[in-house]
Amino acid sequence: MGSILKRLQQNINHLSEAERKIGAFILQYPELVPNMTTKDMSKKTGSSEATVVRFCKSVGIESFKRLKLELVREITKADSQLTDFSILETKGEPFDFFQQVVHVNKTAIESMLSSIDRKSLDKAVNLLQQANQILFFGVGGSSTAANDGYYKFTRLGYACTAPQDFHLMLSTIPYLKENDVLIAISMSGKTKDVVDLAEVAKRSGVTVIAITNLDKSPLYKLADIHLCTPTVEHDFRIGSIPSRMTQLTVIDALYLSIFHSKGEQVLSKYQDARKEVERLRR
Repeated sequence: MGSILKRLQQNINHLSEAERKIGAFILQYPELVPNMTTKDMSKKTGSSEATVVRFCKSVGIESFKRLKLELVREITKADSQLTDFSILETKGEPFDFFQQVVHVNKTAIESMLSSIDRKSLDKAVNLLQQANQILFFGVGGSSTAANDGYYKFTRLGYACTAPQDFHLMLSTIPYLKENDVLIAISMSGKTKDVVDLAEVAKRSGVTVIAITNLDKSPLYKLADIHLCTPTVEHDFRIGSIPSRMTQLTVIDALYLSIFHSKGEQVLSKYQDARKEVERLRR
């Protein structure tokens, strides 16, 4: 759709007076907008929430949430050299790259306040509370989040699995029951093995929770519940850096939510395990 900031700059004079105030604020402070609500924006610009919604439609965007996500995409483009091959054209010391990594990861995680849907998160937690088995599957960089989910939810007493072997995962699906869950993880939502496994799970009546970008990808369309991450990287890159951090943040949020609900049931088990770790520590 092109640069939202450039389009706004070109068309701001065609907006109503109230909408121009919103446009001017966005042009001046684009990095603040992704973490704002319509109520925040209305207070900052002296307009109504309805005007904020009308402004979005006036600039060709369906909602304030979509506007925020487009701004996130645009803002993070400036840092894209950190994760693609153009980094070879830049000069910098190790500490310079460290600072860039901190900045990019922080921006990506903060952007999740706009990409995650609260109702979907609540629905996922309620579903996981009833599950007996949880399968985590991701390949490449997404396998890090899958393994982290396996580790954390095993500690909560769930029967979990997260093998990277696609055929082993396929053989596990038929043994799942109605309340069991597949958490499919893919930044692009197009990774063939992840999409194929989600299709098999759906045919078997297993609920699929997708941790993927908000774009309407094959995995997004297949999933029952979407826990969406912002688009902070392109497919062609040297490694998963901010996208991996967003996936891990979703896993952490699910883990803490379930721990909160099961705390009394699992606390003694945690303490017993901790005592054994200390006893066997070398």
